[in-house]
Amino acid sequence: MLNVLLVCGSGASSGFMAANIRKAAAARKMEVNIKARGESEIENYIDEIDALMVGPHLAYIMDEIEEYTGGKDVKVILMKPEYYSTLNGDQALDHLLKELG
Repeated sequence: MLNVLLVCGSGASSGFMAANIRKAAAARKMEVNIKARGESEIENYIDEIDALMVGPHLAYIMDEIEEYTGGKDVKVILMKPEYYSTLNGDQALDHLLKELG
């Protein structure tokens, strides 16, 4: 089971994206547990996740996020505006899987 946290400013737009990634994963018969939260909640989940996907509008906090993940085996991924703006779950899932190798 892959555990992923999506973050945006308040958690609203990432909630829609998380739902679309869940649908894409289900269509591919993959087990992915995806939570969506506001960026202020990252610390609460960092020990429970394999990957952290960050909304493209939060690129400015990437250095701060690295402090949260310091030493932990969490892949931090800045989502791409081209799929985030359209809430394309398939493209987001493709990006996640590519980054995880």
